[in-house]
Amino acid sequence: MNRLTPRLLGSAIAMILAAPAAQADIALDVMFGSEVSLEGLVQADANWYDNDVQDLNGTTGINGKDSEFELRRAEIVLKGKGTTFDWVIGYDAKADKFLDTNLKWKLGSSYLLIGQYKQPNSLEELTSTRHNDFISKAMVTNLFGVGRRLGVAYGSDAGPWGYQVSAFGRELTRNLNQGQGFGGRFYYAPIRDGGNVLHFGVSAMDHDTDGDTSRWRVRPDADLSAVRLVDTGTLANTDRVRTYGLEGLWIGGPFKVQGEYMRSTTSRTSATSAPDFTGNSWYVQGVWNLTGEKFGYKNGLPSTPLPSEPASGMWQLGLRYDKTDLDDRPVLGGVESNLTVGVNWYWRSNFKLAANYVHVNSTRRGVDDDPNIVEARAQFYW
Repeated sequence: MNRLTPRLLGSAIAMILAAPAAQADIALDVMFGSEVSLEGLVQADANWYDNDVQDLNGTTGINGKDSEFELRRAEIVLKGKGTTFDWVIGYDAKADKFLDTNLKWKLGSSYLLIGQYKQPNSLEELTSTRHNDFISKAMVTNLFGVGRRLGVAYGSDAGPWGYQVSAFGRELTRNLNQGQGFGGRFYYAPIRDGGNVLHFGVSAMDHDTDGDTSRWRVRPDADLSAVRLVDTGTLANTDRVRTYGLEGLWIGGPFKVQGEYMRSTTSRTSATSAPDFTGNSWYVQGVWNLTGEKFGYKNGLPSTPLPSEPASGMWQLGLRYDKTDLDDRPVLGGVESNLTVGVNWYWRSNFKLAANYVHVNSTRRGVDDDPNIVEARAQFYW
């Protein structure tokens, strides 16, 4: 796989440089009634740590480093779009795993989805990765978002409201997430007037634990951190996980405000006297397109516009506060709250540069750990 990645990236870069500057994907051909196109995403990240108690990089004291640099994603996606059926095959060469790989049967305003797809329990997780408002997704998304699984789903987007119900199993790539379950998401947008949107949503997930143990932990809004400041440790004799979520979104032209709350309970089997564990997490964030572009909205999700002036690009300013509570006695996983300030620059339709500052406040078992983190990302997509 290490040899495959450079060849994949080289081929992708060559194709995109040969394509028109304003084209976000590459149209290949029409096959069996489907318009086939190629998409890709490459992200490279850097993190710099101002450590407090723990070493977030895991190397200070050995070689003195307080930074980390890594290729974050190297995705390539083949898509087919037809009158009745859409299909997609996606693969991440960096993580060595399949992405969305499914067939969608369109039934008017409804659809049937079969294959691997993102489960319907997180507004942020369902939004395209290439348009993440911040370099790291919020803690609640990384904790309780189920992500991609093999399954079958039925859904609809009927104007101001929509839903999806899903039954799923393991992840397509071997030895990754497992656990059969079911869930759904319902949303309602009473306002969908041009650049003005007001959206509310609820979700629920219920699935088996992966084996008989569970562990809840999350990085401090820094994807390259080697340390999780809040961590329940291994919970023995677990049975099922039940997660409920609430979401809200407001769009006013170049302004977007959204937030999510999730509460998750891990039940124990009758073989133990230990109580069930419940944790919760939430965030609220706002983004402003400084150059005036209006956010979009489709199928219950916000969308990021292309720059109005491709040569100068689109600038965004974002602010996020998120919090996680993994203390539920006798389990003391800790409490963490983070404040993130971010700047994004989208240039033309294929490039993005991002910079974030994260201030962390965490407490676990009576120990405060409050580091600061600076993050940067270079992104290339088509």
